Amino acid sequence: MSVDASPLHVERVESGPQAGVVTLTLEQPGRPVVVLDHALLKAIDRALDGIEAEHASGMTGLVLASAAPRSFVAGANLKEIMDLDDEALHEYLRFGAKVFHRFATMPVTTVAAINNAALGGGLELAMHCDVLIGADWKSGGGEKPYPVGLPEAGLGICPGWGGTNMLPARMDAADAIIRTATGRPMKSDQARDAGLLSETVDQDTLLDRARELAAAPKAAPSVHAKSISDSDTRGRALAAFTEARDTLEDKDPEGAVLACVRAGLESGWDHAIETERNELVRLRSTEQGRRSIQAFFDKSAKR
Repeated sequence: MSVDASPLHVERVESGPQAGVVTLTLEQPGRPVVVLDHALLKAIDRALDGIEAEHASGMTGLVLASAAPRSFVAGANLKEIMDLDDEALHEYLRFGAKVFHRFATMPVTTVAAINNAALGGGLELAMHCDVLIGADWKSGGGEKPYPVGLPEAGLGICPGWGGTNMLPARMDAADAIIRTATGRPMKSDQARDAGLLSETVDQDTLLDRARELAAAPKAAPSVHAKSISDSDTRGRALAAFTEARDTLEDKDPEGAVLACVRAGLESGWDHAIETERNELVRLRSTEQGRRSIQAFFDKSAKR
């Protein structure tokens, strides 16, 4: 069975060992990559409403996929971020967090099937799922591994949907904090070796494997995405924070990322998300943030 939820596509496996697994595929027709603008966030929210209405009683798992060949999700819409006033940007970030939260708290296992680049908000969306798997870059005909990470600090800003607190919970925490604070993504093979991607498989079998993993019962209920405030990750994250703090500079954007990590360790997930929102709204208006983002726009226009 398939249900159209334009511009998204929803499909459920009807028989076999993966019966009941629903796949939500992101798509933005006319674009080579998927970008998380407000319209797409609303479409994802509507699609999840439809999934709950149509499939909740028989749903056994959920796969999040992308139809864009060049990326899983390239990130948030920077132009939208720069054009919104502070109040509207806060609302945009709060709404995105609410939508992402729905993946983390699903009663079934959620799997992000990452077919290509997953950056910024795209990786944050994926990390709200229980499991992240990736396509082997060679199977997709790529000449090199694709990027996976949180590059926002390279633009003078910081993540806004929990990335500072989720990434250190899924890999070596000190490396994750330093990478986030310096805006240095990994390559897909590094992400697999680090444990961020649980595995990489042939592009042709990516969705089948994701559905197989999604069909497994959820390990335990979740109240938010896996993060450093969880009891099983907080201890090593505290030690990693001290290590990273000694390496990084206490100035923007590195200091902002450290503040977000500290907020999660000291006060939990909700405070970390609020701190990220505040820091992102503040940083995009600094001289460094405006200059870095404008340089990104100028570079993109020349491509």
